[in-house]
Amino acid sequence: MELIEKYFGESLSPLQRERFAALRELYAQWNAKINVISRKDFDSLYLKHVLHSLAIAKLCSFEAGARICDVGTGGGFPAVPLAIMFPQAHFTAVDSIGKKITVVREVGAALGLENLTPVNGRVEALPGRFDYAVSRAVTDMSELMRWVWGKIERGQRGSLPNGIIVLKGGQLAEELAAAGKKFSVFEISQFFEEEFFDTKKIVYLAK
Repeated sequence: MELIEKYFGESLSPLQRERFAALRELYAQWNAKINVISRKDFDSLYLKHVLHSLAIAKLCSFEAGARICDVGTGGGFPAVPLAIMFPQAHFTAVDSIGKKITVVREVGAALGLENLTPVNGRVEALPGRFDYAVSRAVTDMSELMRWVWGKIERGQRGSLPNGIIVLKGGQLAEELAAAGKKFSVFEISQFFEEEFFDTKKIVYLAK
């Protein structure tokens, strides 16, 4: 929780602080039943999962009413931290694995996140349109674009034009070249000083 205070403390409301602080106990309870975060990573929950998710918030601030789809949300990252950070935006957290969505649904309910809709299914089958798609290294960019590009509306419902915002790591040049679009790549180390983020990036593509 100290990490969240370190980088976002000045902008957090009491309710946001309470929700972020509750994440450890909630995920500890659910992870004991359904393993959505590796045991060795759990002690680093706030660093490797919560703060990593919030790198997106450093790059793009979502407006009230913005519709964001988290593709392959797993245990709810980045959707849950972002839903806490942007209570006026709406997040649809999608995963094809039902037990993972069970965790997201229960965590969201316990936190009272009315702006979070967990969906068990495939993003390609979702009805409706979105302003942004976010994801955390769920697949390569070519595949992700096939899934979501047609579901993103043009416009601007945040500090960046609508589009795709993806958390990635490692060498990306070949993958991005294969996707055939002009991506912007941001080093997360410009936002957070912890060593974990030295190789972490955000890939953005405007619609």
